[in-house]
Amino acid sequence: MNLKPLGDRIIIKKVEAEEKTKGGIVLPNSAKEQPQIAEILAVGPDIAEDEKKKEQIKVGDKVLFSKYSGTEIKVDGEELTIIKLMDILAVVE
Repeated sequence: MNLKPLGDRIIIKKVEAEEKTKGGIVLPNSAKEQPQIAEILAVGPDIAEDEKKKEQIKVGDKVLFSKYSGTEIKVDGEELTIIKLMDILAVVE
């Protein structure tokens, strides 16, 4: 990937939503809720150079982000989202 986020922006790739409910019902794509959990692929220089922020999140972390945040893009056939640091709500462990 030749995409570098600027400032306090982060590039994420959404984790696929579950295809079955707890009861075992298979959901069609139109009924699936958009995932709010994603993996961090790249972080901007404002995050990479700040010790406090660098300790909180890093490339490879799975994070929970705000529902209607970010800009969706397609790079090399992959659907990615660019969000600001403030749109990350929590790190999933």
